[in-house]
Amino acid sequence: MLRKLLSYFASDIAIDLGTANTIVYVKGKGVILNEPSMVALGVDRNGLSKRIIAVGHEAKIMLGKTPGQIEVIRPMKDGVIADFTVTEQMIKYFIKKVGSQKKLFSIPPTIVICVPCGSTQVERRAIKDSALAAGARKVELIEEAMAAALGADLPVSSASASMVVDIGGGTTEVGVISLGGLVYANSIRIAGDRIDEVISNHIRSKHGLLVGDTTAEDIKKQIGSAHPNADVGDMTIRGRSTFQGLPRETVVTSQEIREALKDTLEQIIAAIRQALEETPPELSADLIENGITLTGGGALLRGLDVLLIQETGLKVLVANEPLLCVAKGCGLALDFLTENKLYLSRIR
Repeated sequence: MLRKLLSYFASDIAIDLGTANTIVYVKGKGVILNEPSMVALGVDRNGLSKRIIAVGHEAKIMLGKTPGQIEVIRPMKDGVIADFTVTEQMIKYFIKKVGSQKKLFSIPPTIVICVPCGSTQVERRAIKDSALAAGARKVELIEEAMAAALGADLPVSSASASMVVDIGGGTTEVGVISLGGLVYANSIRIAGDRIDEVISNHIRSKHGLLVGDTTAEDIKKQIGSAHPNADVGDMTIRGRSTFQGLPRETVVTSQEIREALKDTLEQIIAAIRQALEETPPELSADLIENGITLTGGGALLRGLDVLLIQETGLKVLVANEPLLCVAKGCGLALDFLTENKLYLSRIR
């Protein structure tokens, strides 16, 4: 009875606190917020104090266009907190934004937050403390690989192994799941942000053109590819010439972007191969049948599934709504808070 009463007055939420985007899932409502993990800070004239002036979409619009007294930052880096105070305020803003206005009384929510498999105890404690400081009643943590598997609707409770590769903004998570737990889990800090950085560096070195993060991301989405069969032509981009310092435009092709990304994708492939090598033989046999499931924004890179099929010999599937899988998995974990489930982290 008490639990039902609490559930009525408190809207428990799950947060995919990502390096690039923060996605919030509210129990009973689904995903209701998806905004960039960005905060715009206003600096006073003396440069001694800063105040938050925009969060999420409003902050991203300002990226690369701000005057000297405003800076846009990402408080999350490689899946962990880089700025505790700003992260706390960002979480508080998102909690307030999704909060119900219909209830006369409200109780602070229970929050499930995903963490990279490779994060340390200190990094996990920082995320938990940040959510508690933002107003959570209780905070539980779940590894991103497990959340991605849950959100992709993989049979995580089955004795048959499932393998998930979640390519987010800051980290790539590789996990092998069986009987409700992670048999193998690894996290490398090479993912979407690194791909954007590689593209930006390539444009500067080959074309002598400086482009911002937003342009690099647009190039990745519009003509980026991981396999020759997925090349889609060319794109005109604009930036600042490194030689004259003047605005200039140039044309980049899908093929040259693919070649620039080769080394980065090789590192992701190496992480997947390592997982396959360290998976117990009985579970390896299951993976021949079940294959690999891709989630996260990186799963949308053209031809990545074809490249992985070629490199591993296994079938590779892209999950439905890969961008939302981790958030949905965190949301499903809300149903198991009172049960002894293996896939909720026991970090305290």
